[in-house]
Order: sequence, then structure tokens, then C-alpha cells
Amino acid sequence: MGIGTLTTPLNPGDPLQTQIEFADNRLLIDLCGEYDRNLARLEHELGVQIIRRGNQLHIMGEAALRERAVETLQTLYARLAEGRELESGDIAGAIRMGSDRLDGEKQLEMFRSGRIEIRTRKKTVIPRTSAQQDYTRALFDQELNFGIGPAGTGKTYIAVAVAVHMFAEGHVDRIILSRPAVEAGERLGFLPGDMKEKIDPYMQPLYDALNDFLPGKQLQKLMEERRIEIAPLAFMRGRTLANAFVVLDEAQNATEMQMKMFLTRLGEGARMAITGDRSQVDLPRGMSSGLASAERILKGVEGIRFSYFSAEDVVRHPLVARIIKAYERDEQS
Repeated sequence: MGIGTLTTPLNPGDPLQTQIEFADNRLLIDLCGEYDRNLARLEHELGVQIIRRGNQLHIMGEAALRERAVETLQTLYARLAEGRELESGDIAGAIRMGSDRLDGEKQLEMFRSGRIEIRTRKKTVIPRTSAQQDYTRALFDQELNFGIGPAGTGKTYIAVAVAVHMFAEGHVDRIILSRPAVEAGERLGFLPGDMKEKIDPYMQPLYDALNDFLPGKQLQKLMEERRIEIAPLAFMRGRTLANAFVVLDEAQNATEMQMKMFLTRLGEGARMAITGDRSQVDLPRGMSSGLASAERILKGVEGIRFSYFSAEDVVRHPLVARIIKAYERDEQS
């Protein structure tokens, strides 16, 4: 049962209706959304009908679907009761977590209670799918983690959030974020400016993630002090990365030699997260991806964890998941 809610059959003789009552009408307004758009989304996604009457919601539909709707509503209400805002992605995440109930009721309970979360200076990140929760747990538990899956599944975003959290808690002294400097069909040489000015636009997704988690002035100061560093993969050669949280993004574009070089930079007290999408390799034809070779060679090595994501874990626009699935079907045909 969610915080401050009561669920009962609407009519004892009518098994196709359920009533859920909410203690705080102000939170219920936020739960329903402007013009009840959140309820409309739940109706569409879960295949039920929801009618609002005062501080009660009447849910109609098949028993299993009503149960999922009740669990989802209680999960979202509990989030609001903890003083957190309700975003579109949270609704999608709660629906997905409810769909995984038969495979693991504990996952929904963790999401509902908020125990799996990443706190940073500017925001709290809550994993929205089972895969994201397992990945988050692995980032805290293991020193070396791989996150592999399609774009939009939160691989890099969650890794950077964990890096900022561990830095703020004093578990690491530095954050180092890196990417291979491989152009996605373009040539950096044609861009104006010096090397930093050429590289910075390519590193922009990493800057964006950091800006989500740290105030601007603090981030600028930490970067000036080189306690937070963003650099191309080639700049890692010859270094020992100790007492740092290191994230390698777009790892599918690292060569086999670069990947081995990067992995062997791991120093005392350091943690690494390597993220990549096997379907978006931009390396020249005939050159093997270091991510693929690492996955093959390091599977089963103690202390290394591989987390996998699918189109079901996409937390961007819902259309992104459908695009990914369409491409996957085309590749299999």
C-alpha cells in the first residue's frame, strides 16, 4: 500500500472496479496532472479507465490491469509525498517497473520506497527501469563496469551521476570523463579553432550531464582545479588514474589498442564505467571495436560487471524506443 492511500473494491458485487483513496488532495492534483493528462496517459498505457471523484480514483478494467494501475498510482503518489516533482519519465518508469512485477516484486518495492537513488547537488536521479537499477547497483558495488545498449537508455547519464555523488561523498578525489575522438561522419579538421575548441563540441554531452548535477560556478571551479576533467581518450595514454571515478563514453569507437590502454590506466582507489552502443560504431571499415573485444575477453573476470540495456530501457521520447526497435527488426530480417 502506498503512503496515505486506501484501496477497496468500488462495489462488493462488481469485481471489475477498484477504488483508491488519497489522503492529501493537493498531492492528488499533482498526481493527476494538468487537465488529468497523467491519468489519461495511464489509461492509454495500462488499458484501464480512471474516473476522478473528489480525493478518490475509480479504476475499471481487468483485475490484473487494475492491480498494475493501483501499484503505479501508489508509487507515483509516494514520490510526491516525499517532496519530489513528478516528471514524464517518472510516469513511464513506474509503468515499466509495474510490468516487471511478476519477475521481481522487490524491484517495484525499491522504486516505490526510493532506496535506489543517486543524490547530487542539483538533483536526485532515480533509475526508472530494472536494468537501470541493476546498473546503478553495480556502479556502487564494482570497481569496473560496462554499460552496453542503445542510445537513450541512461548509461552515461547514470554513470556521471554516480561519479558526482561519490566525489561529493569523498569516495574519490577526481572525476575524469572521456570519449574517443572519432567523428560520426564528419571531420574535426574542418572545424575552426585550436584542438580544445575542435574537441569541445564533441564532448558536449558530458558537459551537459555534469551541468545537470552541479551548480555552474562550482563546476567551473572544479574544472579549473582539474578535479573534474573532460578529455579525449588519446589524452589518457601514459597516465595512472588513481582515486578517480573515470567514465569512458561512446566506447564502441575505441580501437582494441585504445581500450586495452584505457583499462590498464586503472589505479588505486579508482572506479571505471565504460558505456557504449554496439550498433553505432564509427570506426573506419575493417577496424575492430575495442568494446566488442573487451566484452569477449573480459566476460567472467572477477570484479568486472557487464550491464545490458534494450529499447525497453529508453527514457527519452517514446518515439526513440520505437525507432530502435524498427532498426533492430530490419537488421534481423
